[in-house]
Amino acid sequence: MIKLSFKEIGPGPIIAAAFVGPGTVTLCTLSGSQFGYALLWAMALSIFATITLQEMSARLGIVTQKGLAEIINKEIGNPALKGLTVLLILSAIVVGNAAYEAGNISGGALGLEAVFGEKTYELGGGRINPFSIAIGGIAFALLYVGSYKALEKTLISLVLVMSTAFLITAAIAKPDIVAIAKGIFAPSLPQGSLLTVIGLIGTTVVPYNLFLHSSLAKEKWNKNSDLKQARKDTIIAVALGGVVSMCIVVSAAAIGQETIDSVSDLALGLEPLFGRFAKYALAVGLFSAGITSAITAPLAAAYVAAGCLGWETDLKSRNFRFTWMLILALGVLSSSSGLKSIEIIKFAQIANGLLLPVVAGVLVWMSNKQSILGIHRNSLGQNACAIAILAIAIFLGAKSILMVLGLL
Repeated sequence: MIKLSFKEIGPGPIIAAAFVGPGTVTLCTLSGSQFGYALLWAMALSIFATITLQEMSARLGIVTQKGLAEIINKEIGNPALKGLTVLLILSAIVVGNAAYEAGNISGGALGLEAVFGEKTYELGGGRINPFSIAIGGIAFALLYVGSYKALEKTLISLVLVMSTAFLITAAIAKPDIVAIAKGIFAPSLPQGSLLTVIGLIGTTVVPYNLFLHSSLAKEKWNKNSDLKQARKDTIIAVALGGVVSMCIVVSAAAIGQETIDSVSDLALGLEPLFGRFAKYALAVGLFSAGITSAITAPLAAAYVAAGCLGWETDLKSRNFRFTWMLILALGVLSSSSGLKSIEIIKFAQIANGLLLPVVAGVLVWMSNKQSILGIHRNSLGQNACAIAILAIAIFLGAKSILMVLGLL
């Protein structure tokens, strides 16, 4: 059995925290309410793909002591290809994370509102949400401290709280264990579920996490002998994140109501049967999911910008701080005032749809280069898994772009 002490825990839980955000919570809720346990196999597939790619990313970071963005910047020799790749990465990650940051903060605020009620104030003709500002303030304080260890411990604690909350919620719902097993191991595609499957995979295999993991792994470990520990960390943390996501699907499916459209509806659906405790467990889980993603999205954007533009990747450096402050400020402003940056979000979805297969492809390429990883390059089995995942990434990228453009 794989065991890790707290001191051995690396950036894996931070990666799990990054992909289990409010968007994942909402999508998993919709999946469970609309299709029951039938799409749990999609989550299992997503977790396998995520573990495979994140392990490569962490391995690259540890062996080279560089982030993925730095490696891409160095290894792509053709100036035109390098410029195009860097532009795409910066557009998708920096602009995209700025757009999604509002959703992360809004999701965390929704968790607080479930307990304390909605509180908004009029100011200068606009609307201010104090919960959004509070979450932004917490994220700012943790990032500004500039200590990887402090950030790591905080996020690990929040992941544990989030995991416990959603596990309790799933247990309260008293799900059908046999149906859960069938949903995981007997794939099916109910009518109208294809886009939900794409969403479940797309919200778990996140492009910016591949950049974030390599950068954080080199902060945590600096010897090749640490690779085994890093692999354990990745497997355990990402698998836990997958279990949390599945718990949300299970909770929504167990209620048996097709009218559930959001996690708030899920709380209301559980309350008549199990009392107000279910609402509080969900609120804590959603708040933790929101605040962890609100921290990791600006952090990832800063690492990507620094790697692409050749900046110092020190958490306390001026350019690094400027980048995450900008992302966080835009997120707080949009969330607090209720602005809906639809066109920016659409652009981010298109950019991420293009970026996932590109980054996955480059990651597999770099992980096979003798000059980069030496004896630690991909094995035949790892490449077989990676090629299958890459095919899925291309399919998902094409589908997401067609969806945004209204062609699907």
